[in-house]
Amino acid sequence: MPDKSNHHRSLPRIRILQVEDSPLDAELILTELQADGIDYEVRLVDDEPAFVETLDRFKPHIVLSDLSMPGFSGQRALELLRDHTVDIPFIYVSATLGEEAAIAALREGATDYILKQNPARLASAVRRALREAEEQRARAHAEAELIRVQRFESLAMLAGGLSHDLRNLLQPLLLAGDSLQDYQDDPRLARLGALVRDCGRRGLEMVQSMLSFARGARRAEQVKVQALADALSLLLQGSVPRAVHLDIDVVDPELSFEGNHTELQQCLLNLCLNAMQAMPDGGILRVVTSKVALESEFFLEHEECLTGDYVRLSVADTGQGMSEDVRKRLFEPFFTTKDGGTGLGLLSCRRIVASHGGVMRLDSIPGEGSCFDIYIPLARPVADTSTLVDGDASLHGNAEHVLLVVEEAGQLTLLTDSLDTWGYEVHASQSGTAALQWIEACGLPDLVVMDGDMSLFSSERTLAALSQYGYRNGVLMLCRADDPPDADLLPVPGQLRRLDKPVSTRALLQAVRDALRAGGTERFKGD
Repeated sequence: MPDKSNHHRSLPRIRILQVEDSPLDAELILTELQADGIDYEVRLVDDEPAFVETLDRFKPHIVLSDLSMPGFSGQRALELLRDHTVDIPFIYVSATLGEEAAIAALREGATDYILKQNPARLASAVRRALREAEEQRARAHAEAELIRVQRFESLAMLAGGLSHDLRNLLQPLLLAGDSLQDYQDDPRLARLGALVRDCGRRGLEMVQSMLSFARGARRAEQVKVQALADALSLLLQGSVPRAVHLDIDVVDPELSFEGNHTELQQCLLNLCLNAMQAMPDGGILRVVTSKVALESEFFLEHEECLTGDYVRLSVADTGQGMSEDVRKRLFEPFFTTKDGGTGLGLLSCRRIVASHGGVMRLDSIPGEGSCFDIYIPLARPVADTSTLVDGDASLHGNAEHVLLVVEEAGQLTLLTDSLDTWGYEVHASQSGTAALQWIEACGLPDLVVMDGDMSLFSSERTLAALSQYGYRNGVLMLCRADDPPDADLLPVPGQLRRLDKPVSTRALLQAVRDALRAGGTERFKGD
């Protein structure tokens, strides 16, 4: 027999539970493993009580069993093992196992079978069984962790809905507080305005804290692309099927950006697991990181156009690809094409990317594969958090016509008063149909400010009707921060900008001025 002692040194010491009533046969089997360089510790049993006791105390990595023994059998040993766990490989080593019995054994949960007359394949079968068991455990652990995270995503979705309602309640407090502070000649009203505004802001901070707790607070840190790739490679180690080739390519190892390492790691892991499941017959899983410059033409209508340098994280597979119908529903909550899937994984990815100020793209061809590209900005814009200054001339209007469409009466009144106080001619409508009736009677406005969550006549239908009326100026859409509008539902060809609710008076006035300037409808004193 050839000396195999120099091969396969990487396998650690393994525990073998051997079910055999012939000491000579047991020794011959172990000799085959020794010749292949496998380091092992063995327990030999030949009856059911000893098998059960050894299974609990010895905790074997693998079971090697004869088929038939006096008072005990391999079938019974396999049954007891599978009742105990499905993770431990079970290999029949028998002289009497026929082809039909071998097929039946595999169907019953055996990992493999070896004939005692031809034991040369035993060592390789043991190595393969142990490797596949380890891969299966790693894959199950990764998927269980992903499902656990996605359950928290369900909680985050519920918290997001609640936060939307709370934002609507807080919006009047912020606007009313700013309006009351304009009465500087009455100190009591000014103090009351400051109090109302501060209460509204503290309430908003509580909402954000609730969302952060439900979703997992984002901790800003410098994320090195090389470290992100190394962590992903470590997580996937043992989870990638043998038929799938994993290729991770980091173009610029020194590239780094501000973000959350754990969240992005979860996102990439999710995409990689999806890609592997899309390649049941094998293929290539490729993860590539690079630096790219994005121009304004890259961004979709509903995305904030932030040109500049981005890091691109690409996850591509050569799997089954996706049909057009699947691609359209890909980010719907609870939509899934996998058995036992939650339908929240990609939604979680999109939320993580959005929280980093980034965007996602998908390219998929049925039968050829899919590629998800994640773009994260290397430099994050700094938001303007300055407070409203009384008498700021740059924010004053010049009697421009603003059509305000908001269903909730309290918000409509406060928004109207704020814009009116700062020099705009406001036409308030509590529904899309009322707004269209006003346009028929009075003509097109210079600017439209609209709530994105109207139910009686939706914002999408209102925008479509505005387009049919020939409206080409700007639109300010008051939206939930975590629910950007769908570009396909926004047909207005003019400039559309979203404002996260609740909006402060200063943010509203600044957005109005910017929109009027961009649309060329800003009026100047003396016109």
